[in-house]
Amino acid sequence: MSSYFISDLHLDPQRPDISRAFLRWLSQLPETTDSLYILGDLFEAWIGDDFENELIVQVKSQLRQLSDSGIELAFMHGNRDFLIGPDFADQIGGQLLADPSLITLYGRRILLMHGDSLCTRDTEYQQFRKQARNPQWQAEFLSKPLDERIEIAQQLRLASKEKTAG
Repeated sequence: MSSYFISDLHLDPQRPDISRAFLRWLSQLPETTDSLYILGDLFEAWIGDDFENELIVQVKSQLRQLSDSGIELAFMHGNRDFLIGPDFADQIGGQLLADPSLITLYGRRILLMHGDSLCTRDTEYQQFRKQARNPQWQAEFLSKPLDERIEIAQQLRLASKEKTAG
C-alpha cells in the first residue's frame, strides 16, 4: 500500500523533458499504489477544460489509465491551474479537492494544501488569488473565446516572470 503526493510540475510543451519524465514516472508506479494526490500546478497554465494540446491529451490518458486500474486520483488547484474543472476530473477519473482539505489516509489525518494561500505578505498576489478563485470571475473568463484566453494567460505568465525575476 502506498500513496504519492506531487505538486508544482508546471508541465508545459516548452519543457518536454519534464513532461516525458512525469509520464515515465506515472507508467512505473508500483502495483501497490492506492492513490495519487496532485496538489496543484500540474500544468504551467490552464485556460479551461475545453483547451487541449498533445501534452494535455497524453497526461489525461495516462491518468485515466491509472484510475481505471483502481488507483484513486485527487486533484487540488494551484496558482497556475485554478481553472481545472469537473470535466477534467471526469476525464481522468479523479476528484477535485478543496484547498485546503483534511483527509484521513492509513488512519492518519493529513492536511493537504497547495501552499500559495500562505504567501500572506504578497498582498498583490493574494488579491489576484481571491479574484481568480471567484466563481463569477472564472465563469466570465471561461466565456471568452479560446484565442483571447490564450493571450491573457501569456500576458499573465510574462508579468509573473518579470515580477519573480526581481
